[in-house]
Amino acid sequence: MSALTWAVAAVVTDPSGRVLLCRRSGGGRRWALPGGRLRRDESPAEAARREIRAETGWEVDLVDLVGLYRLGDPAAPPPAAGHCGALPDVLVHVFRAGVLGDAPAGAPAGGCRLDWHPPDALPEALTPTTRAAVTDALAGRSGVLHETTPGGGEVGPAGEATAPPGQRAGGGLGTTLR
Repeated sequence: MSALTWAVAAVVTDPSGRVLLCRRSGGGRRWALPGGRLRRDESPAEAARREIRAETGWEVDLVDLVGLYRLGDPAAPPPAAGHCGALPDVLVHVFRAGVLGDAPAGAPAGGCRLDWHPPDALPEALTPTTRAAVTDALAGRSGVLHETTPGGGEVGPAGEATAPPGQRAGGGLGTTLR
């Protein structure tokens, strides 16, 4: 297994239900969720608020954790002892969030083209993780564990991203049923 990169993202919606997506200018042609990497000294929720504010200018209210989404290649052979495997191996904490206010609180960082999309008219060119996370978030799921490969294939049967036992399909951050 490679060195794991911890990241955060959010399915951010506005009061009309549109989803905020970002298309990076670094040659990528696919739309993705706003987000970024965790810093050593912060929680996933703190990182999500910081990254979304920096990337989009919007302050957000994190509603709950949709799930953990891993992008890696589980079929890759294990690395030799003391070595990292093939990249990327990314674990993304994806939150469900709503915007606070009627306009961005600040200017977005450069390098990302932002656009709001109605849920029934999402662009075809979405990253595999974005497609899975938006589908799960809009269906009200939480507690999802999902893996995709760099080529976009899913690990395991398609459509298996459901809330595990003890998790509810929506609700407060970190809540479980008992």
